[in-house]
Amino acid sequence: MDSKKEIFRFTRRQFVTSSAAVLATSGLAHQANAITSVAGKRSEQGQSNGRSDGGIGRGPFRVIIDTDPGVDDALALLLAMRSPELKIEAITPVAGNVPLDLTLPNALRMVEIAGRTDIPVAAGARAPLMRRLVTATYAHGENGLGGAVFPEPTTKPVATPAAEMILQIVRKYPGEVTLIAIGPLTNIATALNSDPQLASMVRGLVMMGGSLSGGNITPAAEFNVYVDPEAARIVFQSGIPVTMVGLDVTRRTSLTDEHVRTLEAAQNPVSQAAAKIGRNAINHNRERGYLVGPNMHDSLAVAGFLDPSILKFQDYYVDVETTGELTAGETLGYTPVGGDLRRRPGMEKDAAATNMPIRGSAPTLAGTKTSPVLRDKFVPNTKVAVEVDSSKFFDLLIGRLSGSK
Repeated sequence: MDSKKEIFRFTRRQFVTSSAAVLATSGLAHQANAITSVAGKRSEQGQSNGRSDGGIGRGPFRVIIDTDPGVDDALALLLAMRSPELKIEAITPVAGNVPLDLTLPNALRMVEIAGRTDIPVAAGARAPLMRRLVTATYAHGENGLGGAVFPEPTTKPVATPAAEMILQIVRKYPGEVTLIAIGPLTNIATALNSDPQLASMVRGLVMMGGSLSGGNITPAAEFNVYVDPEAARIVFQSGIPVTMVGLDVTRRTSLTDEHVRTLEAAQNPVSQAAAKIGRNAINHNRERGYLVGPNMHDSLAVAGFLDPSILKFQDYYVDVETTGELTAGETLGYTPVGGDLRRRPGMEKDAAATNMPIRGSAPTLAGTKTSPVLRDKFVPNTKVAVEVDSSKFFDLLIGRLSGSK
């Protein structure tokens, strides 16, 4: 076997050992990044606890897009490749919505349709770190594109595996690369496991995944995190500044017939491909009796990076349930100023609130350990999107895909 590929194959023991090393090494980075978030420092992901005043036309930003196309992934890729704000260093397909044998050629198809064969496409993981692959063909069709058929791609993937490609690019441009992750986080966790210093060199990570308001594959879990919760936990605990664009906002992004008609009316390859995928996805939903069209989950994550004013964010400490029989993949958002802990205006920074411990489960009768405290005080690690301007989002998405913006 190729030696470069071999370094990214992990046994269970190696996974646990390397994950522990990543989490230990990233502790200081986590604290430093969290302090920046607490201070409300504005970045390309948006302004702390509110909408950013930033808009389109910024950049260009170096990004790697990690994806599992996927209906909404396909449109997200086309949006990204039509956006001059992004310098796409690589696209790294991963198994998720459909197996890698489909996500890889689907990514190559989108690259060809967009006329962006200059972007390297590197094959990623075929399976989650510690679990069997669960796909979403029930939502994306057997081919991942809602049944929309396109010619076989002639472009070939690069020989470098996705995790190694991520390592190489981030090390080449330390502090400059944002990871846009719109599939399961297996590739990124594999890269982090192989190099504990990597997290400190990543500018930020924008993910479509997670939910603080219930799941879409189980009552608890959103699909991307459910597929590989161990990988997601590594990412959230890595110290990388994370922006989570989850179901809390993506549920408000249903593609409609009107959107598709606008795309069909535009005479360019990107709009025609997007319309074909969108039309098939809408029909797929209707045949199964769903009341709304497919949600553009992944496109919203990309659009929110392009124009942070589309989303409103709130700081949370986010962790992932990995051991629950019914709740594996659930994302838990801790905040000292939400729910029953909401404070009067001006009291949000009360000392008692900021010292809120981050607790795990209570000890069992058979156990001797005290209740584990995962953090002794509240320090946010994630900006969570909590509100979306859906009209502004679709103006950007449809405008870019149709060529009118």
